[in-house]
Amino acid sequence: MNQLELMNSLSIPGKTKMILLVLDGVGGLPGPDGLTELEAAHSPNLDALAKKAITGLSTPVRPGVIPGSGPGHVGLFGYDPLDWEIGRGVLEALGINFPLGHNDLAARGNFATVDADGNITDRRAGRIPTETGARLVEILRQIKLPGVEVFVEVVKEYRFVLVLRGEGLADGLTETDPQMTGVPPLPVEALRPEAEKAAGLLNMWLSEARKLLANEEKANSMNLRGIAKVPPIPKMSDIYKMRLGAIATYPMYRGIGSLVGMDVLKTGDTIASEIETLREHWDAYDFFFFHVKKTDSYGEDGNFEAKMHVIEELDAALPAILALQPDVIAVTGDHSTPCALKSHSWHEVPVMLWSKVIRPDPVVTFGERPCMAGGLGHIRHFDIVPLMMAHAGRLTKFGA
Repeated sequence: MNQLELMNSLSIPGKTKMILLVLDGVGGLPGPDGLTELEAAHSPNLDALAKKAITGLSTPVRPGVIPGSGPGHVGLFGYDPLDWEIGRGVLEALGINFPLGHNDLAARGNFATVDADGNITDRRAGRIPTETGARLVEILRQIKLPGVEVFVEVVKEYRFVLVLRGEGLADGLTETDPQMTGVPPLPVEALRPEAEKAAGLLNMWLSEARKLLANEEKANSMNLRGIAKVPPIPKMSDIYKMRLGAIATYPMYRGIGSLVGMDVLKTGDTIASEIETLREHWDAYDFFFFHVKKTDSYGEDGNFEAKMHVIEELDAALPAILALQPDVIAVTGDHSTPCALKSHSWHEVPVMLWSKVIRPDPVVTFGERPCMAGGLGHIRHFDIVPLMMAHAGRLTKFGA
């Protein structure tokens, strides 16, 4: 019996309310004053909650493994990321409500900037606004490929989705983003023979797309990431026998919520609007996934002050969330994105869990170093939802 089967056998319906509050990329490294972004932030409300909670550190995938956003969230939702690898293209497509079918191959596209030699100078094309991305998508829609339908959809800022629809499109493909500047984009390569057809079509599309955008000032190229098909993942709603709502401002996170059986709740672009959405739907759901994105974005930009201020913004809004009187709340991140590295990292993520039946530990502030001494110890992401379920009184006894 694996963990999902165990949870399905033990889960029972109930009336308790749970919130999984995810500060994307919240984990950091010491900055100029020797404190991480989370430790440097003025966060009296998070600290007050920590005094009543149990804390620890969580590993998203396995020790030393740098997680993508997909695996980070898959783990947070109770799945082992090694068992359920979900391509980012699928998540982006579902996040914008694109109706993916079983014959569809989806890729996340990132507009990028290259120099006269074809070397990448900006992997995100200066974070062009969504309006610019939409104009470029219209241009790319004129590309046709033999034997398949081609769909290009705008997502947000520099992101778009490319979907190929047709027979014989296998996944098992490499990405084109080399994850660094000063080098050219990589070709799509097949990791198994069945994927050769798809690799050829994607490289053909990329060649045409780059020709069409060659004269653009910033977004004169692009990369494809997370090229995949929809996996047959079991739904959280079935496993845990509850109604789940996803509140997220970015499409990818709405996509992964939808994939695992959450209802995606329409919301605005701010933490305040997300809280209003939480209020509006409070009575209709048992479990809420509440996602804050900008901690990750500023981490990738290396902007220590901005990442710190997003944490402070969430902290100021925390009393409004707690005023709804959830029975269980967990606060953590999907992965670490230290400003010092400007990228995701392998470091453990601070986590704290509060409920009305918690056994609190001595930790009094929410930060990486305090959480090292927390009562949860060192756990894995897929332990968090079972712990929330137990503290919500939604797991029955195992065995006689």
